[in-house]
Amino acid sequence: MKITLKQLHYFRALAQTRNFGRAADLVNVTQPALSMQIRELEDVLGMRLVERLPRDVRLTREGRAVLERAERVLAEAMELEASAQHASLGAALNVGMIPTVAPYLLAGTLARLRAADITRDLRLREAQTADLLMALREGRLDAVVLADPKPDPDLHIAPLFRDRFLLAGSPARLDALGASSEALRPVALRPDHLLLLDEGHCLADQTLAFCQLDRRQTRLDLGASSLATLCGLVAQGFGLTFLPEIALAAETAAAPHIHLRRFEAPEPARHLALVRRQTSAGGLWFDDLHSHLCAAGDVLLAHARKCAPER
Repeated sequence: MKITLKQLHYFRALAQTRNFGRAADLVNVTQPALSMQIRELEDVLGMRLVERLPRDVRLTREGRAVLERAERVLAEAMELEASAQHASLGAALNVGMIPTVAPYLLAGTLARLRAADITRDLRLREAQTADLLMALREGRLDAVVLADPKPDPDLHIAPLFRDRFLLAGSPARLDALGASSEALRPVALRPDHLLLLDEGHCLADQTLAFCQLDRRQTRLDLGASSLATLCGLVAQGFGLTFLPEIALAAETAAAPHIHLRRFEAPEPARHLALVRRQTSAGGLWFDDLHSHLCAAGDVLLAHARKCAPER
């Protein structure tokens, strides 16, 4: 017979309450069951741990020594259990994000992750959707943040939030559109006025789809790889572009001359999601990351509603 954690747990409860009945209530067992475990612990150790008095229970000298060690063992066991539950968080967590999300969502998410667990090691890869999915499937990434991922039986997709698009441009460009509701529909925009991200960016593909256009119909292929580049250009009157709500705080601060207009309903939008492999272990690390991403997104969306009130 060997010492068990249950026996140590019951013995600690008995030492705390100094009463078999109260100790049994504390650990949610019957008094006979607790008494039996204490007796078995004494038998294994070959010593008396408690003095059984009519109205009291006192630890023997040996009992006090055993209690001190039992406290350490139980504390180590609890720490081991917590470490096992958070094993994925304790190890490096490799996460990928598309370039039109990472610059805006990452900072708030990192702040929340660090506050929750200062030892966390998060490694980020910023890449286009196809590259992120390949790295995820090959196991080089644990999870990726994508826009409107396609359903796939091999992937677990956890929705984050809806990120609506606004039309960004100079005051003159936006005023030229007029105030009619029809003018503020993606399909009504002139293709030669639109500036897009480089080919391969899902945001550019989504913009073209909203406007029912082909890339060859747009005025200028800039090869731009960031929204910051496009915002700087449209703020100077070089065209119009689609700007997601989560980017408003950063891009309006960097390009203060940029102006925004909300589209008529139904507004164009993308749906961001956190994606992992179905075969990978989910659990606390995934749920924790998902909740922090949602919280960071909520802050950005709230700012966007203040910056560009809803129609």
